[in-house]
Amino acid sequence: MPIATPEVYAEMLDRAKAGKFAYPAINVTSSQTLHAALRGFAEAESDGIIQISTGGAEFLGGQHNKDMVTGAVALAEFAHIVAAKYDITVALHTDHCPKDKLDTYVRPLIDVSAERVKAGRNPLFQSHMWDGSAETLADNLAIGQELLAKAAAAKIILEVEITPTGGEEDGVTHEINDELYTTVDDALRTAEALGLGDKGRYLLAASFGNVHGVYKPGNVVLRPELLKDLQEGVGAKYGKQSPFDFVFHGGSGSTAEEIATALENGVVKMNLDTDTQYAFTRPVADHMFKNYDGVLKVDGEVGSKKTYDPRTWGKSAEAGMAKRVTEACANLRSTGTKLK
Repeated sequence: MPIATPEVYAEMLDRAKAGKFAYPAINVTSSQTLHAALRGFAEAESDGIIQISTGGAEFLGGQHNKDMVTGAVALAEFAHIVAAKYDITVALHTDHCPKDKLDTYVRPLIDVSAERVKAGRNPLFQSHMWDGSAETLADNLAIGQELLAKAAAAKIILEVEITPTGGEEDGVTHEINDELYTTVDDALRTAEALGLGDKGRYLLAASFGNVHGVYKPGNVVLRPELLKDLQEGVGAKYGKQSPFDFVFHGGSGSTAEEIATALENGVVKMNLDTDTQYAFTRPVADHMFKNYDGVLKVDGEVGSKKTYDPRTWGKSAEAGMAKRVTEACANLRSTGTKLK
């Protein structure tokens, strides 16, 4: 059972929260990066989450028509086959989907899973993300209610982002300012609209200064201790300890201390994209520089097929990204926690 069933995915998240660790959620854009993520999890003996953003799905759909649903479904089906060779369990997830792409991405994908469940099968994806951070909180939560109901009916977990994460992710951009911090009132309004599991399970991407992309130390002020305030503020009203399953967005470049604090306060999933992209590309650049006259036909020569064969540098790229995934597992304390 390499691809988690709905029940097993719920168990994974429960175990992470109880054990104060989190699963790396690795963005993939190809069969190569998928294998790199799976390999990294397997080498760390960690379960994990594989995710596809709207831009990743568009890329997977091919540049001829750039169909996001086709791309996402194709890689998910591929993952269901190849993941069987890895001795770990993974969940498939779709990353950031803003309002203008819901009808061409998340809603059709939920429908695909709903049909599978109706036929007695498991959903194709185990969770989907609704990114309403560019909307008012009222509109964000109204759409969240609709999507949560549909997701729950298809045995899918919904991820919601209620307040902005800074930087840019697949065309969704937010400034780096004081709005990047979720308040207790924001969290209370979320619990009132979406419930606390009674209307369907969801993951909450709350903001504590998070920024997508590449940044130097000191340019971003993360306050993961804020998550404790949200847990306690909502927990006190509803009589439930640590009611939220949090997601850590914009995690590239975070310190060990920031990650540890986030884990202690209920983070069960942390997204990685920027760092793994670099880890995949860096060995390729090294290969190209070292084999310049082999990968190119320089000065009338014919080059070297062995050096420009994509399998040659592709293996190094896979290894580089897999290593970064194992590091993420160690940072998030998921190493050695795979389901037996």
